[in-house]
Amino acid sequence: MVTFDENRQNKQLEILRRSEEEDVVKILSQKYGIPYLDLGSIPINTDALRLIPEEESREAEAAGFKLVGKKIFVAVLSPKKERTLMALKELERKGYEPLLNLVSRQGLERAWERYKEISFAEETEAGVLEISSQKLSSFVEELGTIEDLKKLITETMGSSTKYHVSHILEILIAGGMATEASDIHIEPEETSAKLRLRLDGVLQDLMFIESKIYTLINSRIKLLSGLKLNVKDEAQDGRFSIKIKDNDIEIRTSIIPGAYGESIVMRLLNPKKLSVSFENLGIEPRLLSIIERELEKPNGMILNTGPTGSGKTTALYAFLKKVQTPGIKIITIEDPVEYHLPGITQTQVDEEGEYTFAQGVRSVLRQDPDVIMIGEIRDKDTARTAIHAALTGHLVLATLHTNNAAGTIPRLIDLGVNSKVIGSALTATMAQRLVRKICLECKKKRAPTAAEKKIIQTIISRMPDIYKQEMPKTYSLWEGEKCLKCHNTGYKGRIGIFEAILMDEQVEKVTTQNPSEREITKAAESQNILSMREDGLLKVMRGITSLSELERVVGLEGD
Repeated sequence: MVTFDENRQNKQLEILRRSEEEDVVKILSQKYGIPYLDLGSIPINTDALRLIPEEESREAEAAGFKLVGKKIFVAVLSPKKERTLMALKELERKGYEPLLNLVSRQGLERAWERYKEISFAEETEAGVLEISSQKLSSFVEELGTIEDLKKLITETMGSSTKYHVSHILEILIAGGMATEASDIHIEPEETSAKLRLRLDGVLQDLMFIESKIYTLINSRIKLLSGLKLNVKDEAQDGRFSIKIKDNDIEIRTSIIPGAYGESIVMRLLNPKKLSVSFENLGIEPRLLSIIERELEKPNGMILNTGPTGSGKTTALYAFLKKVQTPGIKIITIEDPVEYHLPGITQTQVDEEGEYTFAQGVRSVLRQDPDVIMIGEIRDKDTARTAIHAALTGHLVLATLHTNNAAGTIPRLIDLGVNSKVIGSALTATMAQRLVRKICLECKKKRAPTAAEKKIIQTIISRMPDIYKQEMPKTYSLWEGEKCLKCHNTGYKGRIGIFEAILMDEQVEKVTTQNPSEREITKAAESQNILSMREDGLLKVMRGITSLSELERVVGLEGD
């Protein structure tokens, strides 16, 4: 006897109905020219959701679901509804840029369900799903040293309030801002998790927290960053923004699985730290005038090289601000946009959307720019497209990963660029590192040891003659004695050390012969430009940095 399962039949009908609804929305998306989105398959960022109040969201049939800087992705049922348009105008009035996606009603219902999490967030153990700007501002003023930060976190962990996990994260981020840390590391171990701050490029241990608190902080960071809570065995990247006084601070989150849990790194992108003027980069005056001359050229390519975190992007931003005038168009292709420059068109690559660096350069060329900045040359396609742009009347600024300036040309050849074309396109290649500056509060002068004198004399002997003449006859070194102002490190702030090679006749001649780094360095000797090690020694002799710091960053031995 055949039995009729009514529940099963109803479920199948419901699945069919939902599928048909999504198909209708797909057709409408083509009609309106707005991307279709299945809101049931992606995480909804509560920071984006709360920008449109629930009552207004339901009336307007629109909900925010993703926030990237000032861009808010908005799910809508119809782009023509009057209340929808009013809600979008209100977002624009607040300074946001709405990007529309067409969704089904069931998708919007899922977003509306998330308002419950916002409404009752204060009753959850993980705390409120937003970071209070007022609290952060007060914390930043209150937390002067790492010791202040340790004390406040310890007191908060000992409190009985159920919001203490929320406060710990707020204090940690505020402490990172107050101490001018570039990133915050949360590293789980067997029975606890270690907190560390990267100050002036070097990690400093902060303290340990209980595994239970680590787990809750992990969940909260994932919620803020729009990451999947249930995924623990894959790497995830996200971001969120906070506002302290008049500054928008973007926090980029990276989470990777480890032996005892997920390792978390929050990178703090403070626009003030990225905004360095051309003259304050730390470039030696003679090289500064050479670069300034190269930037005045209407076409050609300037490549800046170095490892991650060596200040390449900050230098290129300073170059852009130097060349920027009302009469030229500047476009950047970045991954991601780290600092918003007024008056410059900045675009961000999207690998999933097939907007790669190479595709970006090709698209940008149709916009008739005068200057193009490419965040990174990673592959053959991007390298060839960038070279083509430099050969066709554009000034191209880009970064490349090599160890030194001489390594740029072999790297381009390795990427498949014709060596005969490089000489015509490339005008200059640079390399840079960042060294810590000695703390001015605890700086102390001392005489060098015999071994240090020998090292100094060896490096000076390799310098171009024009610099040898400027060196003092007797040597003095400076070091920081460590104080509260520099968090007991002896250093406060960083400055760049640089080297460069220009594409002159001698360098261009060896370029066509598939040269090694040594051959390029030899060909560029007549240019009389300091190497990074020599530039660093100048800063050591002037008391800006220490000999031990220079050794840490570039070493004191070498050709």
